[in-house]
Amino acid sequence: MRFLPVSLTTILVEAADLDETLALFASLQAEPVAGIAEMVPAARTLMIRFQPEKVSAAELAARIGKRDLSVRIAPPENLVEIPVRYDGEDLADVAELIGLSVEEVIRRHTESEFTVAFCGFAPGFGYLVGGDTALHVPRRKSPRTRIPAGSVAIAGAFSGVYPQASPGGWQIIGTTPVKMWDIDRDPGALFQPGYRVRFFDLEKSGKTVSIPASAPRAERNVAADAPQFKVLAAPMPGLFQDLGRFGQTGQGVSASGALDRSAFNAVNRIVGNPANTPALELTLGGFSFESTARAVIGLAGAPCPVTVRDASGRESGFEIHQPISLEPGDVVTIGHPRKGMRSYLAVRGGFDVAPVLGSAATDTLAVVGPEPVTAGTVLVLKDRKDGLTSVSTDEISAFDLPSAGDVVTLDVVLGPRTDWFTQKGIETLTAQLWQVTPESNRVGIRLAGDTPLERKDSAELPSEGTATGAIQVPHSGQPVLFLADHPLTGGYPVIGAVAEYHLDLAGQIPINAKIRFRPIGPFADIANRQE
Repeated sequence: MRFLPVSLTTILVEAADLDETLALFASLQAEPVAGIAEMVPAARTLMIRFQPEKVSAAELAARIGKRDLSVRIAPPENLVEIPVRYDGEDLADVAELIGLSVEEVIRRHTESEFTVAFCGFAPGFGYLVGGDTALHVPRRKSPRTRIPAGSVAIAGAFSGVYPQASPGGWQIIGTTPVKMWDIDRDPGALFQPGYRVRFFDLEKSGKTVSIPASAPRAERNVAADAPQFKVLAAPMPGLFQDLGRFGQTGQGVSASGALDRSAFNAVNRIVGNPANTPALELTLGGFSFESTARAVIGLAGAPCPVTVRDASGRESGFEIHQPISLEPGDVVTIGHPRKGMRSYLAVRGGFDVAPVLGSAATDTLAVVGPEPVTAGTVLVLKDRKDGLTSVSTDEISAFDLPSAGDVVTLDVVLGPRTDWFTQKGIETLTAQLWQVTPESNRVGIRLAGDTPLERKDSAELPSEGTATGAIQVPHSGQPVLFLADHPLTGGYPVIGAVAEYHLDLAGQIPINAKIRFRPIGPFADIANRQE
């Protein structure tokens, strides 16, 4: 095994093959190592996030290196059968690639039994292994910008079903009417790691497939006199966030959560809320609402001017980092930030927002979490009394927020795939400035540099886990800095990752600012000492 650095709190274990990866994953589930927080299995790697106060990366590597991985996992009993219309637009190309007829491709696919090895890329997307080796084909040279939900596809040694419309480079051989991901189902993902899967030809089988309707969501009845904020303007939708959604990687769901955790924590202290009370993340200001009740609000993060207009029309101005009391009929307008990107709005007692999969975080890529907050939305206040503390009046920003045009230096841990790049490519990463482009969002900061990063070769990387802060490099050589809503796994090499203590800063970098990456040490495998 090879042990590679991902960040200050994450390592990547590279195994010989998928069987060894799954054996290690099973071993660590059966006999956990104290300090492991989360694991993401992939094609031939296991990404492990750990608690550095309990175990170091070197200690973790040493303990894992002693595991016996010769025992293979027993076949599971769960079997999922998926009806398919073999009408995929790549079906004829796949047949030509492997020198078989279309009918033979369909026969081999339907006669194979697959196993869900791991989930990633998108919620409910299972990577299926164990099919006929004759069906192993490469990804498309040019990925599609949109593949419809329900597309049955193959790539390399894997088969899978796209759970939602998304970009992708797999070869589409058919479609299924079955819903692979349903947030109202328990569990939401139809494919779970270890499940067996068989596909059958819907036309030839003669079977009638009944697709159960999603359970209707319960209507929320809000009393007319319930304390509320009525949203008047939201140029960019507000998003409920907390510190993240953990423990759902088995379904392909990443943590998400507030991009500037220091500001999120500060805004709850400002209004005296318990830690991790959901708050609204506002991007670039312009947000306005009317309060129907007495309330205390606070803002932190990107510094926005705050104006409160009372029922008589009198206006008062406020700054962030202070509690602001509201009366019924007050209209609050949050201006555009002078620097930074994101502000956090909290109300004393909290918003009445229902958690999804145990968290109020809104994941924009996975489309998991509370609905975005737009003009016309009514925000019901929870008005809780328990667990409240005194308001805080001495909060300040944890760092100097950047403005457009500024150069922001981010510390970087090199790895896990730094050695996939030439020395010139590594030097380019750290020597030149990278401009933040308008295509950036909560998924990642898309960067543009004069010189693209140069790889040693164009080999295809088997999908592996990715961490928040990862600097992934597609074929263009123009990197993407992953933020909280990044996909759980990815198929492009990661040259380095932003150190955890600079992630909040990364979440506040505005468009047209420039980033300088500063390695905190040379790239090297993690020592695997087995004394």
